Amino acid sequence: MELSIVTTLYKSSPYIDEFYARISKEAQKITDDYEIIFVDDGSPDDSLQKAVELYEKDSKVKVIELSRNFGHHKAIMTGLSHAKGEFVFLIDSDLEEEPELLGKFWEELHKEKELDVVFGVQESRKGGWFEKFTGGLFWKVFNKLAHVKISENPLTVRLMNKNYVTNLVKFKEKELFLAGVFELVGFKQQALPIYKSSKNSTTYNLIQKIKLLNNAVVSFSSFPLYLSFYMGVIISSFSFVYGIYLVINKLLFGIVSSGWTSLMVSIWFLCGVLFLTIGILGLYISKIFQEVKNRPIVEKRIYGEHNNE
Repeated sequence: MELSIVTTLYKSSPYIDEFYARISKEAQKITDDYEIIFVDDGSPDDSLQKAVELYEKDSKVKVIELSRNFGHHKAIMTGLSHAKGEFVFLIDSDLEEEPELLGKFWEELHKEKELDVVFGVQESRKGGWFEKFTGGLFWKVFNKLAHVKISENPLTVRLMNKNYVTNLVKFKEKELFLAGVFELVGFKQQALPIYKSSKNSTTYNLIQKIKLLNNAVVSFSSFPLYLSFYMGVIISSFSFVYGIYLVINKLLFGIVSSGWTSLMVSIWFLCGVLFLTIGILGLYISKIFQEVKNRPIVEKRIYGEHNNE
């Protein structure tokens, strides 16, 4: 098979029919040997029903129904693991990323023989000032702390060759930050600035963005651990030097420092550092806890594979 198209469904009912018509038309310009994979991520509307209706009418459609909502990133990885094409086009089904980008990405990928991935980045971030500010800040903080560097404002939409996808799906992380994993896989990748329309407000509020940043940094950076270590070294060194200073003052000059204020400030300061360090360690312990549980993503039913029809 030459081309696989992978998309996820969550509250996607208003867009499915138009998405299917447009992406099918675009795929047929490239090849007749293609498949369209819909992954239903526990959508509460009738997205699954509509996708199954398309499957019943078109043998090129495959539908994967997850048993509940596992999240966008995990649904994407599930779809990619079922893709059989020599090239895989990943795109959201909400039409904010235009299906016609397939042709543009196909041309771009085949311009250079050694190119493995073409992915979209927003020309300018959508939304109001708050969404733009927090979104931009998110990527700046991540790139400052993480050991992988990601183009700011990356999008879901991307065209990948089979070798890249085969290696991508080897990543079995449960707490998945997909933008980081996309970059971590390596290979030769090229960003393509595109326009992303805004049909809906962002699904991420400030708290969710903070949680996402927390997961992203803990997944791809050991900087917080090193920071806590160096803070401990600096504070311990300062305390040691200050202790020697007090002893010298006592032995040589008979000066005894007194006052509950300095004592309490020191205690609370050290307690704060202690709790900060414990908190950072807790983040990593939580990460390990999530990974070792090794909980599967449950595929309830697959429409479009011979042994499940």
